[in-house]
Amino acid sequence: MLENVNLKRKLSAEEFSRVLPGLQRRIYDLEKACWDNKVSSIILFEGWDAAGKGTAVSTLTQRLDPRGFKLHPIGLPRQFEQSRPWLWRFWLCVPNAGEMAIFDQSWYIHVLQERVEGLVPEKQWRAAFRDIVDFERMMADNGTTLIKFFLHISRKEQEKRFHSIAADPLESWRVTKLDWARHKKYNEYLAATEEMLETTETTEAPWTIIEATSKRWALAQILKTIIMALEDKLGSEAPPRSVSAEAEAADADLRNAMNWLDDSGADDA
Repeated sequence: MLENVNLKRKLSAEEFSRVLPGLQRRIYDLEKACWDNKVSSIILFEGWDAAGKGTAVSTLTQRLDPRGFKLHPIGLPRQFEQSRPWLWRFWLCVPNAGEMAIFDQSWYIHVLQERVEGLVPEKQWRAAFRDIVDFERMMADNGTTLIKFFLHISRKEQEKRFHSIAADPLESWRVTKLDWARHKKYNEYLAATEEMLETTETTEAPWTIIEATSKRWALAQILKTIIMALEDKLGSEAPPRSVSAEAEAADADLRNAMNWLDDSGADDA
C-alpha cells in the first residue's frame, strides 16, 4: 500500500498561502455548525516521527474556537493505565455531542510502537485489531465522524529531518535517542503500519494516507479532507460557502502572517 504512495507531490508557497486562510475559515464555520447540530467528530493523526503531525494539529486548531474541540496528545500508557482494559483511557476521550476530539497519535500506538518495541505480547496486539474496529464502529454508529490520517515519509526523508532538527539549538531537544532507535527499525514499523492500515480500514472509519514530504501539500490535503468529511456528515445543515468582504480582508492579513510557516520549516524539502 505505502510503496504506491507518490511522495514527490508538492505545493508552492504562493498557492499554499492563497488557499490556507480559506480552508481554515471553512473549518471554523463547520466546527460551529457541528456544535449547533450536536455532530461529534474524531480527527486522529498517525505517522512517522518528524512527518509533521504536530504541525498539522497546530495548523488545524489555529483558527478553531477552543470551546469546540479537545486535543489529546497520546503517549505510551502509564503504569496505572496498564492495570485497566487497554482502550479504557481512550474511552475517556470520546467527544461529547457537538465536540471535536483531535488526537496527536491515538489507540493505534498499541499496534505500532507497543507492538514493534515488544511492550505487549503478540496475542494481545493481534486481538487489539478487533477491539479497534469494534470501538470505531461503535463511535460511528453513535453518530461520530471519524477522520484518520497517516502521514507518510520515506526513511531517507525522516533521517534528513532528524539531522535538520538536531542541528537547531532551539529544536534539538525534539529528537531523542528513542527517536533514532525507532528510525533504525523503520522497516519493522513499515510492516506493522501496512498491516494496521489494511486491517483497520473500514467503511465507517477509512484511512487517508497523506504524502508528507512536502509539508505544504500535506497540510492542504489534511484540511480539505476534514472539510469534505464534515460537510458530508452535516449534509443540508452545512453552512454555505459564501465569502464576505470582511472575511477576504481577514484572509489577506492572515496570508501575510502565515509567512512564518516557511521560516519555521514548513517549506518543501
